[in-house]
Amino acid sequence: MNKLILAVSILLLSTLLQARPLMDLVDVKGVRENQLIGYGLVVGLSGTGDRNQVRFTSQSMTNMLKQFGVQLPENIDPKLRNVAAVSVHADLSSVGSIGQEIDVTVSSIGDASSLQGGTLLLTPLHGVDGEIYAVAQGNLVVGGLDARGRDGASVQVNIPTVGTIPGGATIEQEVPVMDQLPPEVTLTLKTPHYRTARNVELAVNRVFGDGVARAQDSGRIKLLAPQRPDQRVVFMSMLEDIDVEEGRKRPRVVYNSRTGSLVMGQGVKVHKSAVTHGNLTVTISEDMMVSQPSPLSGGETVVTPDSEVNVQQDQANMFVWPEGTDLETIVRAVNSLGASPSDIMSILQALDEAGALEGDLVVI
Repeated sequence: MNKLILAVSILLLSTLLQARPLMDLVDVKGVRENQLIGYGLVVGLSGTGDRNQVRFTSQSMTNMLKQFGVQLPENIDPKLRNVAAVSVHADLSSVGSIGQEIDVTVSSIGDASSLQGGTLLLTPLHGVDGEIYAVAQGNLVVGGLDARGRDGASVQVNIPTVGTIPGGATIEQEVPVMDQLPPEVTLTLKTPHYRTARNVELAVNRVFGDGVARAQDSGRIKLLAPQRPDQRVVFMSMLEDIDVEEGRKRPRVVYNSRTGSLVMGQGVKVHKSAVTHGNLTVTISEDMMVSQPSPLSGGETVVTPDSEVNVQQDQANMFVWPEGTDLETIVRAVNSLGASPSDIMSILQALDEAGALEGDLVVI
């Protein structure tokens, strides 16, 4: 019997503390994506490009033609309905090498109605330091469409003014890196937590020995790494095979105020409490009445307002949640009242203020 109880306890403990791969929980300091941005032109559009009101598109096209020896008269403004001015952006990894290809996203910055079928001309991509790290060019892949009729009717699917070019940019310059490798590798927890940081330290030291990992705070763990690059690669690959148990996180209730979406995570509970919720509706209707005097009275015809005010209060039902009520019971109770997501959020906010809610309320 004691062995059975012990086995059940171990099973429950392993269920509550799920181990996750170490690299799913942390980021490695220095290994990051770098944002690139550029300005370019998309050509080959079927009359869906920028209109004449967008002056910088024609200016950019004129400047480009000058580079190829084509001179346009100054008093002529070319009509370029097949051209669109766009912004181009991409992410460059800190370990990207010259000659590698990266994906780019192209977005219209004028009043083009669609980039479908367009081709991006050669566009330099700059980093935050102003240096050119890649050049982009190629045919766009657009996931949306826009169709318009002569009578003004139109149909739009998704967003036709944004497209991508898979492998559309070639790296021309690598991100600067230090010649001398630092003696330590810093792991940064994606979600700071003291228990998780301690578990990372213990898990790494079990594999490499005591003193290799040292937790600095709730978000950073320092690792003593080999100095030779080849040994450091082996060291980092071994880190990917380590599983770590996350520390307990408080359950959350997330409410999207723009869409009315409400998501409650597993583990949200309430202490014993009584809840009532009802709506008060006030309706005011205004009518205008004409007051007509008798023919011989000498009075004037006037228009007088006639107001009617009604107050309706829905019946407020009260229900009791016992101690330790779980998520399923909460949802069942509020759904039985026909409450909307905003009503549910109001109830949960009141429970939180009363100290009866075990969880964090997050409004986005």
